[in-house]
Amino acid sequence: MTDGTRVPDLDDEPWYSGKATRRRFVGWGGGILGTAMLVPAPWQAAFGAEKAYKIGTLQPLSGAGAAIGKTAMVGTQMAVDRINKSGGINGRPVELIIADYESKPDVGRRKAEKLVVEDKIDAHQGGSLSNVCLACMPVFEEQKIVNMIGVCLDTTITTSKCSRYTFRSFDYAPAQAVAFAPYLVGKLGKKWHIAYADYAWGQSTRDAYADEIKKVGGQIVGTTGIPLGTADMTAFLSKITGDFDGLFGIFFGKDGITIGNQAFDLGLTKKYKWAGDGAIAESTNLPALGAKIEGFVGINRYVPVLDAPLNTPSHKKFFDEAIIRLKQIDPSGPLPDRYVQSNFEAMNALKIGMVKSGFRGREDTNKLIEALEGLEMKEGDDFPQGDKTLRKEDHQAFLREFIFDIKGGKHRIVEVVSKEKTMFPPACKFSSSS
Repeated sequence: MTDGTRVPDLDDEPWYSGKATRRRFVGWGGGILGTAMLVPAPWQAAFGAEKAYKIGTLQPLSGAGAAIGKTAMVGTQMAVDRINKSGGINGRPVELIIADYESKPDVGRRKAEKLVVEDKIDAHQGGSLSNVCLACMPVFEEQKIVNMIGVCLDTTITTSKCSRYTFRSFDYAPAQAVAFAPYLVGKLGKKWHIAYADYAWGQSTRDAYADEIKKVGGQIVGTTGIPLGTADMTAFLSKITGDFDGLFGIFFGKDGITIGNQAFDLGLTKKYKWAGDGAIAESTNLPALGAKIEGFVGINRYVPVLDAPLNTPSHKKFFDEAIIRLKQIDPSGPLPDRYVQSNFEAMNALKIGMVKSGFRGREDTNKLIEALEGLEMKEGDDFPQGDKTLRKEDHQAFLREFIFDIKGGKHRIVEVVSKEKTMFPPACKFSSSS
């Protein structure tokens, strides 16, 4: 199925850094191919007649979220290639079926339905925009398929809208806020104004930081929501005035670049302390931000440095391979970001659960869920970021966080917060019909 569009050879696709044979096509978006990937011919002999596991991955390879969707795909593909090269899962290869949802919730839901009904995937790993993740979660629940999220950070995914079938093997806003608020108030300033991307993730992250800043003795003097994809934020930023200590930003991708540049041009980052979600200063954003992001203080689950505690052989291996693959989608050669890291590790978490449960296919979904609940992920080749705990009560993971600043155009770790200090009480009640 090609949607009536000519499909170029995979070798010609700049965003695809693995080697695979083309089988059928799931969707297009902005000239980016969405297709099924199968293990290449040289590996087929090793697997013999073993049936491949079909793993679907929904990503925004076009539209507003394309920048993070493409780096997210690098992480997933790195993991799948590594799994297949090492003998697959339970002796079976992994077939990765990719669908571009064009950064739109309605398209995402349609593509999710196609993956589960027509393509008959065994499980899903992926998702980058929170509003799309939320739109697709009911599909996986209805079809009783495990959904291992790769990027989406909206708090409600593992709280008020949690699902027995959805897991998040990385952090979320409440954990980040618990880790960062003491530093913000204790070392940068007590009074804060929050500027945020005005959609699901930005709103829930705003609320988490507002709560935690207040808990540690700080104050929120105001908030400014800016619609996703706003090219000129001047009209919003020019209204941010008054007596406060710091401006806290919650943006990602191109919006992170926009606010970084325009807040600097308006003098806001000189007048106030400049801090925020680490997505603003991802490695893929730094070239476009240049010197204007200097001094920014952020928090992130992953920063692309080889300093302690990330000076391990496992992280060096991940880091070096990611650089090679990222250069194929961006000739400037960006360093790996949290989207590469979290998708790589999410796929590995799914793999471990499938091995632990003896997973054969959809008929073993309940066994897979039980294997993933409470999963302890240990630092190593599968999880170069560090140890993680995937909590049973809400399917939310907890892991160490890095507080950093940008100095000389590079990330510099200024504090490491252990995963035990990021814990936030569960607020999830799984549906009785799940």
